[in-house]
Amino acid sequence: MVCATPTFTSLKSDPTVIAALASAWRDSLPGDARQRHEEGGWIYLDTTTCAISVIRAARGARAAIDLSNPPAVAGSVVVGKFHTHPNPTAEGWEPGPSDTDRRTDAIHGVPDLIRADDGIHHSGPVSRRGGLGGVPGYPP
Repeated sequence: MVCATPTFTSLKSDPTVIAALASAWRDSLPGDARQRHEEGGWIYLDTTTCAISVIRAARGARAAIDLSNPPAVAGSVVVGKFHTHPNPTAEGWEPGPSDTDRRTDAIHGVPDLIRADDGIHHSGPVSRRGGLGGVPGYPP
């Protein structure tokens, strides 16, 4: 079986990713002004079965999360990542990618799905830089 490299659009509609984004959104406590924080993780593709899986990262801060070190998953490559922006647009917060998100996502080389109060935003490349070959973590 030859797996296609998932794109932002295909990841956004994948049931595993949809569930992970919903769970991360709930866990980020967007309705709690004092405890809201970013949540997120990494999206993997098993290169034998073409199955998508997700690993959550440690909780982040009010407006930051560290997704710089995806754990290794045997037989899989990182094809995306995701995180939340739980701070409300009604309070003047930017729901889409920050300048830091854009810079980091360009380095990491995979699509970043960002869940905010107005929907899902995209940052980074449309799909994993270089396709499915190379190192299993972020592509060089």
